[in-house]
Parts: sequence; structure tokens; C-alpha cells
Amino acid sequence: MSYCLNPACPQPKNPMHADACQACGTKLLLRDRYRVHKALGQGGFGATFLAEDKSLPGDPCCVIKQLRPASNVSHVIPMARELFEREARTLGKIGNHPQVPRLLDYFDEQQQFYLVQEYISGSTLQQEIKRSGPLSEAGVKQFLSELLPLLQYIHSQQVIHRDIKPANLIRREQDRKLVLIDFGAVKNQVNAPTASNSDQTALTNFAIGTPGFAPPEQMALRPVYASDIYAVGVTCIYLLTGKSPKDLDYNPSTGEMVWQKYVHVSDHFAEVLKKMLEASVRHRYQSATDILRALDLEPYLDSLEQGLVAKPNQPHNPLNPQLFYSGDLGSPSSSSSPSTATTKLADAIRARRARKEQSGSRTLGGQRNQGIPAQRASTTSLRSESVTTGKPKLPAKLDANVVLTAYMKGRRDFASQDLSGLDLHKTELAGGIFHQAKLARTNLQGADLSNADFGRASLNRANLRDAKLGRAYLSYADLEGADLRGADLSFAYLNNASLKGANLCGANLSNAKITEEQLAVAKTNWATVLPSGKRGFW
Repeated sequence: MSYCLNPACPQPKNPMHADACQACGTKLLLRDRYRVHKALGQGGFGATFLAEDKSLPGDPCCVIKQLRPASNVSHVIPMARELFEREARTLGKIGNHPQVPRLLDYFDEQQQFYLVQEYISGSTLQQEIKRSGPLSEAGVKQFLSELLPLLQYIHSQQVIHRDIKPANLIRREQDRKLVLIDFGAVKNQVNAPTASNSDQTALTNFAIGTPGFAPPEQMALRPVYASDIYAVGVTCIYLLTGKSPKDLDYNPSTGEMVWQKYVHVSDHFAEVLKKMLEASVRHRYQSATDILRALDLEPYLDSLEQGLVAKPNQPHNPLNPQLFYSGDLGSPSSSSSPSTATTKLADAIRARRARKEQSGSRTLGGQRNQGIPAQRASTTSLRSESVTTGKPKLPAKLDANVVLTAYMKGRRDFASQDLSGLDLHKTELAGGIFHQAKLARTNLQGADLSNADFGRASLNRANLRDAKLGRAYLSYADLEGADLRGADLSFAYLNNASLKGANLCGANLSNAKITEEQLAVAKTNWATVLPSGKRGFW
């Protein structure tokens, strides 16, 4: 189908290869290259459409946003155009990050303004929660480990997003990365003095964000970087409870959200959330870096760094993809180089971790951990977590089919679930969260468990033969009697894991975080690759 972009067209749907609209006569090939197929959404100032770029090999899909103000009042049109141009400038400035939309084109034609972006297929976090239920504390920490470095990058570019919410965060289908969309409400002149004219005030007033997710100072037209921190905090509450801000109560005297009775998390994490959600700006965290430090997220260092390097998308060009966009704007993937601010943050975390290791127990070969993926939680703040609120969508005891179906639909959080005795051999469960899960005697032979979180999980006598556990997090896990023959445990984090009687013959432990004392109680042979990279018995 070809779709007409004339806002006044009475029947915009046309046959696929039509050159002109049959209802109004408008040319259907926009700028002689873009053929629009369907409408995706309508917001206050623009509408988004799915299109094909006919000028490129393979006719790749893209998203076109058309300036289309909901009101025809004379002063609204110039304001809408300013917001539209601001969005284009912002995307052109920061769209080199793999979790931010990349601007492909920006032009006007027949007195209409257009933005063109890469398309993204996947589900929003709002849709994931509605489908699979609330996350555990470990799952929300995973979310923060993915989003906070991105937020740090955006703020380093002097941009305030002003509309962070679950509906504006898409889990990209190709690589499962979070992508932040809808930059139509951004403020990118943070230090500029407030304009006194009514037009500028009205312009700002049209793009203040979403009630409930926007903090008081933003609603009062005075947003700061910490305003985005508040929105991230509200998003965390939604992920933990499945409740939107309108479903929660507020303290009538302070205006603060009453959320504690709906959330069951560790005391430490509750304090972090409380500070993110402070109504007073001066009492709130001032930056994403502050939250990372408060959560002691050294284990996320490697993924933090890797998350700044984009991987090319796999060819994917459906004419009817499952696309999800918030009100105005679709969001693509892009390629990137690391931001200076985030690189400095990574360096600071690395230095802090190195100081801790110097004062801690000695590890084999002097190897220090090369990073633990963002799919796991901090070892210092995972007590009594992984408790979801509301009615869980998964039963207390799962079978293999339920686990695999949920994983295929995008669920990664299986914290505290009973998976003992299941047959999950040769399954794809990379990046899964199995914190405190019961996996005793579970068959995981040949499974891909790389980057997974097994912190404090029970893997007693589990079959992990030939499993891929590269960069997996296994701190305090019970691996007593587990079969790990031939398993890939390179760069895995095994500190404080119980390995009594575990069979590590032929396992690859290169660069793993593990002590001599742990290896002394496990079984090794000449084929075992030790943390130093050498083969042999321990």
C-alpha cells in the first residue's frame, strides 16, 4: 500500500505502485525517493509514518515524521516549526550514539517539513511489562545499567530529554539494546536565560513532558538535568509494580509520590529510589554518575564500555514490521564512538575497582576481572531482592516451554524462579537474570548462558557441560557438584561461589575472577584453562 501524506486527503490509502493519490492527486513518491506505506502515530506537532527509501539498494525501511500541528492557531505553527527544527538539531548533534535515533534526512517539500530516521522494530518497556509482568530488583538494576550511561552521554551534550518514560524506551529487536526515542520535548539550551516573551513561554509550555513522569520544576517550566533523573526513578517504579503514576497516591502536603508500599526491594535500593524521586531538586541525585556510584555498579563496567560501540544491524526490511513509537517520533539505531563524559566515568569506576582489588583477596595469576555484563546486579546490594509486586505473570514453578517462550518474547528476568530439574539443554538464554533462582539438577548442557546473572543461584549438581558462560556472573552461586566439563567460563565472575566437587575438567577459565582456594576444592585436569591462560591441573 502507498500512503498519501496530504493532511487534507480524504482517502490516503492507495495501491502499492500508484504514482499519485487517487483521492487528491498528491504525488506519492516523496522527494522522488520515499514511498510511505502506513501511518504509525500522531502527536501534538507531528505524525510518523513507515516508508521505504527507494533510492537505496534493498529499499530499506525508514521512519518519516511530518510536521502536522494539531492546532491551526497562528502562533502555534511557528512554535511547532521551532520544536521540529530543535528536534532535528538535537538528533544531528547526539544521534551518533547506538541508543539514540540517527537523523537520515531533513527537508521541506510543498510547504511541509519532514524528518527521516532509521526505523526500529521491537517492544517498548511499557509493552514488555504489560505482557510479562513487573521486574525484580535485579531486573531494574539491569535497566539502570543500560540507561544511565546513555543518560550521562545525553547530558554531557547539554541536552535534557524531558520525556523519559517506559513508552519512550524500546528494546531493539536485533541486539536487545534499549533505545531512547522521542526527542521532540528536549531542551538543549540548558544555561540560556529564560525568555520573557510570551511566545517562548508558550513554546516551552507545549513540550514539558508527561504528567506523573515530569518533576515539579519541569512542570513549572524550569527543567534541569536532574529532571531526567526523576523521570528515570518513576520509570523504575513502573517496572517494579506495573503501575503508572496516575495509579499511585501523592502526599498532599509535599506532592511526593507514595510508592513504598507497592515496592519490595532491599533497603539500600529503596534509599536510592527515594533520592531519585525527591520532589526537591537540591535533594535529588544530580547526575547519572551519582546513581551509578550509589549502586556500586563496578560489575557493569565492561558492558558500559561495550554499549558505546554500535554493532551493524542485521538486514531486516519487512513491509509490515512490528514498530512501536511514542506519540510523535519513531526511533532508530545508529553507530557511534564513545562520549568523553562516559569514558571518564568508566575510567573512574575502573580505578575504584582496582583499589578494591588491591586490598582484597589474591586471585590466580594476578588477573583482575575484565568486566561483568549489564545483565547482573551489584554484589553489595542484592540482599532480599528479586521480589516482584503485583500479580506475577509467571507461575511459581516453571516448565521448560514456559521459560523458552517467555525468553523468545523478550523476557529476561527469571530471578528467584524455581527452574530446578528442567531440561534446557542447548537453549539460548544469554543475558538472562537468574539471580537467586533454583536450578539444582537442571540440564543446561550446551546452553548459551553468556552474560547471564546467576548471583546467589542454586546450581547444585546442575549439568553445565559445554555451556557458554562467558562473562557470566556467578558470585555466591552454589555450584557444588555441578558438571562444568568443557564449559566456557572466560571472564566469568566466580568470587565466593561454592565449587566443592564441581567438575572443571576441560573448562576455559581464562581471565575468570576466581581464587586459588575455590579451585582447590574443584576437579581440574590437563585440559583445564586456568585464569592465567595456562593449561593444567590446579
